[in-house]
Amino acid sequence: MIIDVHAHLGPWFFTMDVAGANLAVMDRYGIDLAVVSSSEAVIYDAPRGNRALAAALEGNDRLYGYVTVNPRRLAEAERDLAEYLPTGRFVGVKLHTDYTGSPVTSPQTRDALAMVASFGCPALVHTWGTSVLDLAALCADLPGLRVIAGHMGADGHRHAIEAARGCDRLYLEPCWSHAPAGRFAEVAAAVDPARLLFGTDATLIDPASAFGAVAAAGLTGAAAERVAWRNAAELFDLRL
Repeated sequence: MIIDVHAHLGPWFFTMDVAGANLAVMDRYGIDLAVVSSSEAVIYDAPRGNRALAAALEGNDRLYGYVTVNPRRLAEAERDLAEYLPTGRFVGVKLHTDYTGSPVTSPQTRDALAMVASFGCPALVHTWGTSVLDLAALCADLPGLRVIAGHMGADGHRHAIEAARGCDRLYLEPCWSHAPAGRFAEVAAAVDPARLLFGTDATLIDPASAFGAVAAAGLTGAAAERVAWRNAAELFDLRL
């Protein structure tokens, strides 16, 4: 069993790959389930993208959705959370700090994540460099909030280690457009395996990158199972 916690549905403005690639990519790499956000919602219009994703998820038992939240449009975000989370097809929130111009340290993102915590679902938050430390501090300060540090800080993976040690409600997933040797292995050796997830950034990035990084860590037994699917199933309360 493999669950991808960081995937997307829909074309991007810098690539012509289409949403139909999702299931084919999952089949190629043996990914059983994926939690996806709408690329339209992330980069352009959150309510419209969330609505399109809701339609795409109907009748698809291998894909679950993130409700994309724009911290600068919280009234719309609250309406979408109230509408889509009860369907059972959406299991979390996606928040991209760069595309929305809302750094982790901004009051807008703090308010958005406080709202997410009130809905009781986890949030996947874009992190880069030291921002993963800011996310850990914010998570520790907001009771009940559970966050996934998308890209586990990217080039700041050592900051991600510190962040995960500082907040037991922060999770790490490895996808990144670069693949420096030993990056995930270093994190996996230093962090509780219960806090590690598998994410690929598909279909934006080929899953081979994340698969290679995780395989190189040499995880076995319960730790490998936790990263592959068990942690995700528990975090999102997926009834497999």
